[in-house]
Amino acid sequence: MSTTERPRILVVGGGYVGLYAARRILKKMRYGEATVTVVDPRSYMTYQPFLPEAAAGSISPRHVVVPLRRVLPKAEVLTGRVTTIDQDRKVATIAPLVGDAYELPFDYLVVAMGAVSRTFPIPGLAENGIGMKGIEEAIGLRNHVLEQLDKADSTTDEEVRRKALTFVFIGGGFAGAETVGEVEDMARDAAKYYKNVKREDMRFLLVDVADKILPEVGPKLGAYGKEHLESRGVEVYLKTGMKSCVDGHVILDNGLEVLSNTIVWTAGVKPNPALSRFGLPLGPRGHIDAEPTLQVKGTDYIWTAGDNAQVPDLVGRKNGNENAWCPPNAQHALRQAKVLGDNVVSGMRGFPQKEYSHANKGAVAGLGLHKGVAMIVMGKMKIKLKGRLAWYMHRAYHGMAMPTFNRKIRVFADWTLAVFLKREVVSLGAMENPREEFYEAAKPAPAPAAAADGDKPKAKAS
Repeated sequence: MSTTERPRILVVGGGYVGLYAARRILKKMRYGEATVTVVDPRSYMTYQPFLPEAAAGSISPRHVVVPLRRVLPKAEVLTGRVTTIDQDRKVATIAPLVGDAYELPFDYLVVAMGAVSRTFPIPGLAENGIGMKGIEEAIGLRNHVLEQLDKADSTTDEEVRRKALTFVFIGGGFAGAETVGEVEDMARDAAKYYKNVKREDMRFLLVDVADKILPEVGPKLGAYGKEHLESRGVEVYLKTGMKSCVDGHVILDNGLEVLSNTIVWTAGVKPNPALSRFGLPLGPRGHIDAEPTLQVKGTDYIWTAGDNAQVPDLVGRKNGNENAWCPPNAQHALRQAKVLGDNVVSGMRGFPQKEYSHANKGAVAGLGLHKGVAMIVMGKMKIKLKGRLAWYMHRAYHGMAMPTFNRKIRVFADWTLAVFLKREVVSLGAMENPREEFYEAAKPAPAPAAAADGDKPKAKAS
């Protein structure tokens, strides 16, 4: 970590907002005007809309992440966590991956910690659930699903087989619907290479407490998405929650009970709980309360945006909805980050702040290869697409939104190769414990068992 007498802009979080805000600040800043420091537990940013495709093997996992140090060469990148913030002293406490915590002074602060999975105290969920917030979870899900097919193909125990081939997805928003669509596609392809496993042997369940799936694209396209998944054999249960999943015994509150080794939890997100230790004003759901300028209420040196922020939706409020807030999606995060970066530089120079205002451009979702839904907003007109054309829109939008030219090229190359080459269906489950085999080979041999008393040699008489 460098020491400097220049003003320090501390960016807490290296996700979508943190990465783009830091890039914007570095671009607008004069040479030597300030030091930009980015702190995140991971040394890379994850483009979360591509996690379902990474889980299905349509995109290489390495191409879904952006290394912070490579993209922000002029910034100071610290791998660790900000545990507390002392606003009076303008000091943050940094807990690095190894070693003791230390204090880091700052002059300007950007809080972009994003969100974590929203969970409930459901028995068995912590032990058996699989999340979909990070690339590690996407890779783990892919390996896990393919391992279940390996198990089912190799066993003669019908209960083991049925439990391995039942896949339960909780949450019917973008993450849940896209993940079940992609994973079902992958499992259908993989089944061609197993002699004892067919698609008809598998059971996919999508469960949500709401009365529809994909609410982001509207009721009609949501209904189409439900019908499409059901046509592929996915059982969709709405107005239904999960009561328990102890030892893979899934109990839904509609009375249905199934045995499953695969329980994927995508039932929404919540702001990072660490925000409660920062002494910032929080809204009713734990988001940081922000002004339209993205400044934290009551401060003139702290900004926030993205999933951890409660930002007024000025367009919605102009249209009569006085309680409109910006939804937590990539569309808003990208645009908020640019305004935030400009405002940090303006604030540092004593210039006025700009308010964030953005009209919704619609939403796109992929439901597997060549399948999708899309709602494009053009002024007062909404264009609704479904099927292959919507899938093209989904890929085009997210392919262009992927940060950095390097990663755009790699993602489009993956898609192009997939046109000519078959999908990889190999499980690398050993990645979870890569040292296990070496440990077994290298551990000391057990000491020989003590001989029985009758076999012990007798001491020689002196």
